[in-house]
Amino acid sequence: MSALKIAEAAPASADFVSTDSADLASHMHHCAISHSRLFPMYTALESAHGVVSVRIVTVAAIAVIALGLLIAA
Repeated sequence: MSALKIAEAAPASADFVSTDSADLASHMHHCAISHSRLFPMYTALESAHGVVSVRIVTVAAIAVIALGLLIAA
């Protein structure tokens, strides 16, 4: 069966994309509510981890330089 025939056979109300999108929005809403107090901190740390983990050598070099400047001062 071709994709066109499958699309024609499916009911018009079976919009999988909007259903998935609504389910994801509902899930994200429940996650935000269940972690309401620490959720902003968790997302900030997750974002920082994403930035730092990609550039671990650069971050380590900057940390060593900063530490050296603090010790020298």
